[in-house]
Amino acid sequence: MSNSDNPASVPLALPLAATSFPPMPTSVSAFVAGATGYTGREVVAAVRRRGVETIAHVRADSRDRERWTTRFAALGAQVDHTPWTAEAIAQMFAARRPSVVFALLGTTRARAGREGIGDPYETVDYGLTEMLRAGAVAAGHAPLFVYLSAYGATEQGNNRYLVVRGRMERQLREGPLPFLIAQPLFITGSDRDEGRMGERVASVLVDAVLGAVATLGGTRWRDRFASMTGTTLAEGLVALALADLTQRATADAATLRAAASGAAATRSASHR
Repeated sequence: MSNSDNPASVPLALPLAATSFPPMPTSVSAFVAGATGYTGREVVAAVRRRGVETIAHVRADSRDRERWTTRFAALGAQVDHTPWTAEAIAQMFAARRPSVVFALLGTTRARAGREGIGDPYETVDYGLTEMLRAGAVAAGHAPLFVYLSAYGATEQGNNRYLVVRGRMERQLREGPLPFLIAQPLFITGSDRDEGRMGERVASVLVDAVLGAVATLGGTRWRDRFASMTGTTLAEGLVALALADLTQRATADAATLRAAASGAAATRSASHR
């Protein structure tokens, strides 16, 4: 079943010239899980640019803990080192009561191998995200749960990456929390510091084809399926999330791209 067929999830649709978003009240706060990742670090920066209180999660045992703590502190974000246990996460949410939770978790097979993680998709991509979702539910104040999924997420098939994301999407739609599910295709760029050569090569080839299609009038296909950088994705995620903290919606790449463009135009106008 597609998201548009599911009454519990409404696809978002923004015009490419997205309008500005309303300023956030000072009481809004954001928790970013996966803050040190390619998209997560940009989400922290994007939320802070809007003056929103931001809590960036960094694993206590991270070998780069001090570097990330310093980087996020320079942005004005708080850094949280809550351990990855269900009880600790639930207690942290109950104490901090964030308005929005960004779940941006994932890892590569190579990194999982180095850290002794048997099934990274089940353990990290799904397991830790489900821990966040359950903790947010238990906290009782219903924060908006922003989940970075993927285009083609489904519980059917043999692609574990897509299967676990399909399962999480279903749990969000069936659960009590407001949510925003993001479904980009390729998230990549020359600034990505993780070794994902296959994804990078595929995105370059797809972007080349979509660029040619766009010259023939197929801009809709390009906007929906072309790759996007972590910065563009982060801007889109944050703009859409802070526009409505009670939504239950999905956003494809075109919608995310339009939201990011609108946010950039708003910042540019405000600096004139």
